[in-house]
Amino acid sequence: MKAHEIDYHIYGEEMQYVEIELDPQEIVVAESGSFMMMENGIQMQTIFGDGSREQQGIFDKLLSAGKRVLTGESLFMTAYINQERGKKKAYFASPYPGKIVPIDLTKYGGKFICQKDSFLCTAKGVSIGIEFSKKLGRGLFGGEGFIMQKLEGDGMAFVHSGGTLARRELAAGEVLKVDTGCIVGFTKDVDYDIEFIGGIKNSIFGGEGLFFATLRGPGIVYVQSLPFSRLADRIIASAPRNGGNSREEGSLLGGLGRMIDGDNRF
Repeated sequence: MKAHEIDYHIYGEEMQYVEIELDPQEIVVAESGSFMMMENGIQMQTIFGDGSREQQGIFDKLLSAGKRVLTGESLFMTAYINQERGKKKAYFASPYPGKIVPIDLTKYGGKFICQKDSFLCTAKGVSIGIEFSKKLGRGLFGGEGFIMQKLEGDGMAFVHSGGTLARRELAAGEVLKVDTGCIVGFTKDVDYDIEFIGGIKNSIFGGEGLFFATLRGPGIVYVQSLPFSRLADRIIASAPRNGGNSREEGSLLGGLGRMIDGDNRF
């Protein structure tokens, strides 16, 4: 099925949102929780899976939706349909600070592979599936496990990243070594594997984990500077425990120290 041709504009710097302009009867499909606002005349419909194949049977629909469960997502998605005669706009927001990445699948050979929770929204007709790893090491130690998401079709899709986004275009045979959690996505020809960091001191005292990802070109790679899991870990580590003070409040100066450094919250 040919995907709907949608126009878009991305607003903001650190907390971005994307504006999708829909012609009459055009549809955008979005992940649960990404909706921000929409103009009057757009109708919301909850659908099984991604709605890319309307003519498939009930078993195929259940299988398509069930694959999303393996990526940690809901069985259902939401379709936004322009029921008016004129153009209408719908808006979708990134769930945490970072960048929204527009992916034109026609420029990437009809396929893009991304981390499991990075998908935001897409034009109807784009298939949102799963990509199984065929390598044991990648499955066991690559932050995304055996399963990543794949976007297939000929339309526009939007994924989001944390922090600042880096785009690297790798030549044939060129290798980029990346923290496993920092990968946003890559084109279909990029070879993805896991490599042991090596060295006793690096493994025990390095603080960067035991493995990193190796991405071998040719192809395009998107890397994020702040994965949400890393941000969450820092917040949890700094949160008060058992009704006590946070980690930063354990100095000898105590409350006096907070007054000196300007932290005068009650």
